Amino acid sequence: MNNRTEKLNEFMKKIGYNFHDINLLNRALTHSSYINEKRGTPKENNERLEFLGDAILDAVISEYLYKKSDSYEEGDLTRMRASIVCESSLAECGSNLNMGQYFLLGKGEENTGGRTRHSIIADTLEALFGAIYLDGGWEAVESFILKCLGDLIKQAIIGKLHLDYKTKLQEVIQSKTDLTIHYETVKEEGPDHNKTFFVDVLIGEGVKGSGVGRSKKEAEQNAAKDALLRTEIK
Repeated sequence: MNNRTEKLNEFMKKIGYNFHDINLLNRALTHSSYINEKRGTPKENNERLEFLGDAILDAVISEYLYKKSDSYEEGDLTRMRASIVCESSLAECGSNLNMGQYFLLGKGEENTGGRTRHSIIADTLEALFGAIYLDGGWEAVESFILKCLGDLIKQAIIGKLHLDYKTKLQEVIQSKTDLTIHYETVKEEGPDHNKTFFVDVLIGEGVKGSGVGRSKKEAEQNAAKDALLRTEIK
């Protein structure tokens, strides 16, 4: 048994799920920077699994919240789901699993703190959801997601989970005006493995907030937070 297989077996014990196809797990933990350095093909990294896992996560949380109580209105459900599936929540869950030590990262990403970067942890957790679904089906991934995010779900239901600024901004604007909200990436800096994104949020025609982040999601959240602090629409 090689060292990588030992690490994957260790991780399976940690998460409480045994993969039938261990290659799916390995791919879920493989960042694009690692494959780029190895001159591999895009299908060898975890981005396609992340795409799948993101959709599965939304469906699992939506169904759970829908069934939890018929007293919640659509806006309540949307707000709770947004706070659960956002980057900071996923990063918290992934950090609790110490996922970073199992990543395959390129040297550049490794040297710039990729193992603890929230955007990478969140994206990799979504890739793990996708891998579990492909390996074990819906019941397996549903059980894992609800177990993994259980405490955060409970906090969201009672309104004590951290604020999702994009959702809050949407609620504020829609309650006062019929203006549309649009997020625009105005600049990207740095190499692919260590990018910084600059985002503006436009309300109607005007820029009302700006944000910076290691991912577009993080930059958009920071732009929405900035807009909430600056906007006169309360």
